[in-house]
Amino acid sequence: MPDKTTLTFTPVIGIEIHIHLKTKSKVFCSCSADYTNDEPNSHICPVCMGLPGSMPVLNKAVVQQGMLAGMALNCTVQPTTYFFRKCYFYPDLPKNYQITQSDLPIAANGWLEIDDDAGNPKKIRINRLHLEEDAGKLHHSAADGRLEGAETSWVDYNRSGLPLAEIVSEPDVSSAREAVEYVTALRRRVRYAGASDADLEKGMMRFDANVSVKCSDGRWGRRVEVKNMNSFRALERAIEYEIKRQSKVLAEGGEVLQETRHWNDAKGTTTASRVKEFYRKFIVEPDLPPLVVSPQWVEEVRGMLPEMPNEKALRYKEMGLSEVDAGVLADSIDVAQYFEACVAAGANPLRAGNWVRTEVLRAVNDKQVGVTDLAVKPDTLAELIRRIDEGKLSTTLAKNVFEGLLEGLSLDEAVKKSGAAEGGVDANALENLVRATIEANPDVIGEIRSGKDTKGKKVKFLQGLVMRETKGQARPDEVAAAIESAIENLK
Repeated sequence: MPDKTTLTFTPVIGIEIHIHLKTKSKVFCSCSADYTNDEPNSHICPVCMGLPGSMPVLNKAVVQQGMLAGMALNCTVQPTTYFFRKCYFYPDLPKNYQITQSDLPIAANGWLEIDDDAGNPKKIRINRLHLEEDAGKLHHSAADGRLEGAETSWVDYNRSGLPLAEIVSEPDVSSAREAVEYVTALRRRVRYAGASDADLEKGMMRFDANVSVKCSDGRWGRRVEVKNMNSFRALERAIEYEIKRQSKVLAEGGEVLQETRHWNDAKGTTTASRVKEFYRKFIVEPDLPPLVVSPQWVEEVRGMLPEMPNEKALRYKEMGLSEVDAGVLADSIDVAQYFEACVAAGANPLRAGNWVRTEVLRAVNDKQVGVTDLAVKPDTLAELIRRIDEGKLSTTLAKNVFEGLLEGLSLDEAVKKSGAAEGGVDANALENLVRATIEANPDVIGEIRSGKDTKGKKVKFLQGLVMRETKGQARPDEVAAAIESAIENLK
């Protein structure tokens, strides 16, 4: 048996991702692709059910969305592809084969760049992106309170036939953390492209991980496919568990079997599902002609591809934003478009970026809505920022005004509700308030006049007191000037 203390293990990981493509209808029929919260089996037809005599008809929009997703992942669109029948039993796909692309995918040879565990740039190669149909969904009585009867399973075919893109990486991922960064970056880009909503909570994005471990003594564990991950956290935990499991087997001189394993999220373990099978039962789909993609169509679709998040982040940094702010604003295309609309309406980019990153995203999180659903529109936020820059509103007061905007008030109504007029505080009133503040804090004034307040903390303390008394209505620069003048005039 090898010496466990001297062995090291290197993970080798490839990721397979299924995403639902964003279309109105299914891939081979006209049934609606939007079945959320609808009754089971209410979005089906003879094609979905695989009834004798039914004929699939390829949805052009599926091909377009597949090309968009492939382009977003730096893939090359293939000029000619085919669909195949992958013939093996699916309990939730009644025709007992899946229509899929196999060795001739719609897009291939792509890549995404992530940071490796040392923080260095690393490319994860993408072998292919191919199109296929989804299966139905099984419901089991033990897991679904709506179903009666012990050990009973039911099938909902609403999902059957939904358009999928399967994206297969090369085994370039080296850790669970890299896997999460890769799938996060991929999700961001396909969402930007408009190819998929990739909503994890609705099952629009699912992961399989192919994990093997190389031992420092030259031995390799066979590749294990781990299935049933539908969240980033589950993917991370499953890979970490499988690396530890396989490393232990090899350390003890055992052999890692090539098999498919199921991830149990509740228990945090993988369990053997079946010995890995190699499906050779692929035949060309006789009811579908070859899919020929013209160069003109490719260029037309390429023209639909928006600026990608990394490109946006670089442009935002050129506008003067910090790397952190640029990354946050570019993370979601809706947030990015909101920010850009605000700037286009005349807002200062730095101040707009700060407001969107803090107040706008806070409101989005608190209200659990999308940024496009907020009552505060970009042009209104731009006007609010302009009034701050012009000194009509302090930042503190503006935040109170923003809360009114969230309630659906107009800007003028929100300003009025905040209880203050624009333009700051009357000069005489401010002078009297500063004098009263100074008289109430003789010890602080003593330290300032003695020269002990070298960092200006005591002056800022006084400014804070005055601003609090004015409820944020006074301009900070005017308060600072008034305090400085008052101290200089002390005898």
